Amino acid sequence: MYDLIIKNIKIYDGSGGEPFVSDVGIKGDRLEKVGSIGVGARNDKLINGEGLCLSPGFVDIHSHSDYYLLIDPLAQSKVRQGVTTEVGGNCGYSAAPIFGSPLLERKKSYKEQFGLDLNWTKLKGYNKKIKENGISLNYCQLIGHNTIRASVAGVVDREPSSDEMKKMERIVEEAMDDGAVGMSVGFAYTPSCFAKKEEVANLCKIVAKRGGIFTTHIRSEGRTLIESIEEVIDISRVSGVRLQISHLKTFGEENWGKLDKVFELIESAIDNGIDIACDRYPYTAANTGLQAVLPDWVFNGGKEKAIERLKNNKTRNDIRDELLKKYPSNGYWDSVMISQVVTDKNKETEGKSVKEAWVKGQGSGVRKGDLLDFLFDILIEENLEVDAIYFSMSEENMKRILKKDYVMVGSDSGARSIDGVLGAGLPHPRTFGTFPRVLGKYCRDEKLFDLPAAIYKMTSFPCKRIGIKDRGMIKEGCFADLVIFNPDTISNTATYESPKNYPKGIEYVIVNGIITVKNGEHTGTKAGRILMHKK
Repeated sequence: MYDLIIKNIKIYDGSGGEPFVSDVGIKGDRLEKVGSIGVGARNDKLINGEGLCLSPGFVDIHSHSDYYLLIDPLAQSKVRQGVTTEVGGNCGYSAAPIFGSPLLERKKSYKEQFGLDLNWTKLKGYNKKIKENGISLNYCQLIGHNTIRASVAGVVDREPSSDEMKKMERIVEEAMDDGAVGMSVGFAYTPSCFAKKEEVANLCKIVAKRGGIFTTHIRSEGRTLIESIEEVIDISRVSGVRLQISHLKTFGEENWGKLDKVFELIESAIDNGIDIACDRYPYTAANTGLQAVLPDWVFNGGKEKAIERLKNNKTRNDIRDELLKKYPSNGYWDSVMISQVVTDKNKETEGKSVKEAWVKGQGSGVRKGDLLDFLFDILIEENLEVDAIYFSMSEENMKRILKKDYVMVGSDSGARSIDGVLGAGLPHPRTFGTFPRVLGKYCRDEKLFDLPAAIYKMTSFPCKRIGIKDRGMIKEGCFADLVIFNPDTISNTATYESPKNYPKGIEYVIVNGIITVKNGEHTGTKAGRILMHKK
């Protein structure tokens, strides 16, 4: 007796092999049968799959849902595009382990914005909170080097002391033993931008010993892209850790021509026995904080110090001089769009380029000074919490990256919704459309690769990469994480101008045997689980 039967459906099993038409029987949270199933199941337990496709649930290897899952456990923007498993804690920032001033700062911010109580310090405590609330998808956690370093040594430009280094090592050991799938670093962000590669390599040795993965937002995706790739390959070589290069890209037109050298470095390292893979989202605009345009030294000492420097005439002029050298033309600021602010005062800037928002402020008499004065002022007024979208990449390069057999698909986004507190602002369309966009635009319409290859990049490949067993494949005995989609209609409907739109063509999403999306609508169930790494 099956709890759910899917009949006569084209199955893409996640292996990358050719599809086949068959039936699937689910019992409890597992795939009990993949093959012909006789008639006899009750109608409420039967899905007619004729004309549709069945895939393993998509695995978002590059997620930022760490706190969002506590704010809204339904994870609407992810589940509705077929994601059944997320890997969080990327780019060096994780919800745990966290303590000291970073915890106090986040406690205050998340309490004010979302009414969320952060009552944990360790990974175990965070996982307990997630389990108490329930979640609609499966979730596993990376530990963030940036978060750990800030917790132990503060946001300062110096090497950690011997005692601080030992403390970080103990934290990584404990978190890995508590089930973290690896460690991430955001070399482009504080305080890891102040860390030498030897510091990170020492921690990666602990991760490697426990079979975990090292994911990295490299130090620069633009001017020093090549050197940044070499740095993380060196870390992997020294530590023996498996390396995942996050959202591989060439940022800025002057750097688009570096892609061949990037491929050469990665593929040469792979040929020499270094275990490397990458991920990429199918868009040509990046998304991060607007404060990312500021020099690293501005953040030495933390957020309060950075705001003080922006207010101080002398340091403000120093920052101005550096930005004018880096971005000599106001034209650059046409390519940076403000996507979300916190205060009502600046809501009108959302959806506008920095230059457009400055010009409008000048015209209304609300703003005085030049464009950089506007930039500094809005960062001060928003306590540095301004999201921005950077239109900076090559479509051709993006396609070349996605086609590589060592590149999988990741959204680089947190789980949002179209309303409520997680419906604020204008998030990057990748938040709502990454996986359907690959299957619709790049597989069906542009034939960049075929469906078996694309689904492999979204399912079994990331599962193998992070050590998740019995998921990412459609075969008997595996967990029943599944997506049923219409190959003719699947598409993303999110745009930069109107990003908060759920995709088309995702008919059903099943998480651990439970129907979570039915006829494109979330059922409200929370069948997800915390997944823990086991060596």
